[in-house]
Amino acid sequence: MSKILKSIKESLAVLSIPEKAAFLPKFFKTGRGEYGEGDKFIGVIVPDQRKVAKEYFSIISLKELSELLSSEIHEHRLTALFMLILKFEKTKDQFIKDEVVDFYLNHLPYINNWDLVDTSCYKILGRYAFENQKENLLRTLADSDQMWHKRIAVVGTMYYIKKGIFNLTIELVTKNLSHPHDLMHKANGWLLREMGNKNEAELIKYLNQYYQQMPRTCLRYAIEKLDEEVRQDYLKGRI
Repeated sequence: MSKILKSIKESLAVLSIPEKAAFLPKFFKTGRGEYGEGDKFIGVIVPDQRKVAKEYFSIISLKELSELLSSEIHEHRLTALFMLILKFEKTKDQFIKDEVVDFYLNHLPYINNWDLVDTSCYKILGRYAFENQKENLLRTLADSDQMWHKRIAVVGTMYYIKKGIFNLTIELVTKNLSHPHDLMHKANGWLLREMGNKNEAELIKYLNQYYQQMPRTCLRYAIEKLDEEVRQDYLKGRI
């Protein structure tokens, strides 16, 4: 283990909170047959992980990040992703950006819980796809059999929504609207809600076409910010 990796792991260990370590496996569903099965936690809160990432991102190599991101410890993986995001955001060198994106795609098996996905995908893949007109990166993931890949694709379109562009979100949400897993229902509904925050008329247009096909969780997430009377109309099928 390199000195930098050892220092990062020691820094995180010092910041661990036993009560959090006991609580987080239940919160992230790590039991047998659950979506986070087998994940391990040491109990470091996210703000502390961000501080560690900020301290080390500029000096850690991608080879060392690979080792950290492949750790069985959840906080090691999340801290690695925080550092990867910083490497991507702080450089203007296209070669480095390409390298970071390739690294991300080659380490998808370790980006395997919703916080890992949601924290990183739109800041790296979403932004990269937007800036380089490479939407097929997200489309390919949306077609994957892996649920986490699908969530990465859908949540990755958040960067497009922030820029006021909705067509890719609509395409990928619709493609996975009938996915069986609740975590996809939540992701789809969340991104539709974010679209509505930018442009409510676009959300209403989409809902009017698809709301009766939506899983209930997806619909509830999507309409959360609408006026109560309108929400009730959709929930009770009065539209």
